[in-house]
Amino acid sequence: MLGDPWSVIVLRDIMFGDRRHFRDLLAGSREGIASNVLASRLRSLVAAGLLTREDARRGQRARYDLTEAGIRTLPVLVALGAWGRANAPSTPLLAVRQRVMEEGGDAFVGDLMDELREAHLGIARPRPDAPRAFDALRTAHEAAV
Repeated sequence: MLGDPWSVIVLRDIMFGDRRHFRDLLAGSREGIASNVLASRLRSLVAAGLLTREDARRGQRARYDLTEAGIRTLPVLVALGAWGRANAPSTPLLAVRQRVMEEGGDAFVGDLMDELREAHLGIARPRPDAPRAFDALRTAHEAAV
């Protein structure tokens, strides 16, 4: 399931871009995913149990949420990003979030996963008073812009 590059990109955009609707994923794709490819990947990710699709009522858009299995792909995405940062050309702007995750280590990635559980599964973070890891990523990215 993760061997397909578009699936990884869709998961990345849902995790890090908080894009949960088809249109948001399509319009926000830096890579320019085609609408038919996106629709196919979303169906595949739902069928694989990495996403759920909340059916839209009339006049509303369907929303996609990560499942626990989808959230557990985050360390894999971080590892792929670390390999890419070390072995592929990049720009500081594209690499800044990856650097923050690598420097934060497993505890930081665990905090990110807890925040994803809160946002997608409705499970409260174990340490609700702790600083938000996604805020640290956003701050680092804004500083690099």
